[in-house]
Amino acid sequence: MRADRQNIPDEDVALVASWRRGEISSFETLVRKYQKRMLNIALRITDSYEDACEVTQDAFVAAHKEIDSFRGEASFSTWLTSITLNMSRNRFRQNRAKSKIEVSPLDRTNADGESTPHLEMPSPEPTALEQLERSAFHERLLKCIKAISIEFRETIILRDLQDYSYKEICAILDLREGTVKSRLFRARDMVKDCLKRG
Repeated sequence: MRADRQNIPDEDVALVASWRRGEISSFETLVRKYQKRMLNIALRITDSYEDACEVTQDAFVAAHKEIDSFRGEASFSTWLTSITLNMSRNRFRQNRAKSKIEVSPLDRTNADGESTPHLEMPSPEPTALEQLERSAFHERLLKCIKAISIEFRETIILRDLQDYSYKEICAILDLREGTVKSRLFRARDMVKDCLKRG
């Protein structure tokens, strides 16, 4: 997978250049090319399909607005992944903070002003995550990844699930390689411990 990406930056450089010249079709090509990958990253960080869709859309909107700030020091995909990861991280933290203070009412008032029990039935449809991860081991693995703190989760997602190189991860997270490797080592250890307990 990593070898395939070696040709991508040259193609992306050309697409970004034509996008900057006003050719919107180049931007649309980049969206089609990276939307699944960005959605996957956002989904693994936020743990919500709806939030991941919104984050992915917001990331592309932000990239469109901020394209002039893209200097090309890293690849376009690295830059876009940084945006997506930051937005996913923010959404995750917002949701976590909200869930701590949000209290859902036990009943609601109907149109006649009468109090009725508030029952929300879960959707019978499997989530996108459930559809993608049918195998029991894979499901357990992902639960273990979700259970670790976000800085370790980001590192293991980028390296082991998204196959980014250490150099790309350093650029995305703005960390030194030693820090990335240390976090990855600790993240893998935490996941292994979690799997053993399971």
